[in-house]
Amino acid sequence: MTRPPLTASPLPHDPLHERPNRGFHPLIEGEQPYVFVDGCMQIWPDADLPYAHRHGCDVYAVTALSVQVDVGRALSDLMYWHAVVREHPNLRIAYTVEDIVQAKAAGQAGLLLASQDGEFIGAAPERVEAFQRLGLRMLIPAYNRDNLLCGGVLEQTDTGLSGLGRAVVAECDRVGVLLDLSHVSRRSSLEINEASANPTVFSHANPKGLVDNARNVDDEQIRAVASKGGVIGTVNWGPLVFKQGMTARPTLADYLDHVDYLADLLGTTENIGIGTDFSLGSYPRHDHDKHGPHYKTVMTDMNEHVTTYWRAPERFVAGFECYPQILDVYDGLRGRGYSEDDIRGIAGGNFMRVFASVWPGAGV
Repeated sequence: MTRPPLTASPLPHDPLHERPNRGFHPLIEGEQPYVFVDGCMQIWPDADLPYAHRHGCDVYAVTALSVQVDVGRALSDLMYWHAVVREHPNLRIAYTVEDIVQAKAAGQAGLLLASQDGEFIGAAPERVEAFQRLGLRMLIPAYNRDNLLCGGVLEQTDTGLSGLGRAVVAECDRVGVLLDLSHVSRRSSLEINEASANPTVFSHANPKGLVDNARNVDDEQIRAVASKGGVIGTVNWGPLVFKQGMTARPTLADYLDHVDYLADLLGTTENIGIGTDFSLGSYPRHDHDKHGPHYKTVMTDMNEHVTTYWRAPERFVAGFECYPQILDVYDGLRGRGYSEDDIRGIAGGNFMRVFASVWPGAGV
């Protein structure tokens, strides 16, 4: 397959662009062979949004709401993205799968509005419908710490889904908000998946069978999500690929080992996706996760051997630290014997199938 050329982003020189935590991505020229859905990422105020449709990603599942905020702040956050698409005609909000298809045909990128936390819901499950009507399409009920809905993955105790949380799951099912289990506790992930009438996803997590990190997921969790047609979005964020005993930065090959693990465990590629956790723009610099400073660490030994900057390019696996290197991911999958249909599904087709099953409106 002919590789399209890469070009530098046309951003002007600015010391801000040299910050080690800047999410800087070159541009890809030409049409891409697949619909690439990134199951989790962030966009910051200095992002190069006029060029976001040219990085090789067709759908950005953007963290649209700040975590652990009240409903007023969450509403303001969500409405910000409506202003973004008004100002940037190269972007559109993905309300349906048909929106994604149309955006790619028009040379646009889709924004899938997602929340990595459900604290804004409080004790009012009816807020789910209000946010869904404003474009919210994916929800993680808890971000790392316990809340009223369920347990967080970085807590020392493994608490499960509350009665209120079950009502929120039912409301998500009713109005068409996809449940993402990435930052909830192990027990909560299993109970949410069982309680939901729809498929669920881990938008950005890797198999714990390869890397025993608090944020990764074990075989039982993987099989549970796959059994209902859900997807595990493999993530190239280094700490979730950094094996015990490593002393150097993980590589693209190490990342692809996680795809192999899932394919071998499940006997299919139909439940595998990609969730990079990339940033467009400068990730706020900090030395630890302010949302979980006293909880289980997710950093492993990568701080000592690679870098402490949470979103530096070096924080991602070597060979997949920017969006255009998705082309190298495709080549790596071909080199491991995956078919074009397999790669099409991993790139985004599997997520699209789940979206069509859960969201209201047009399907694939």
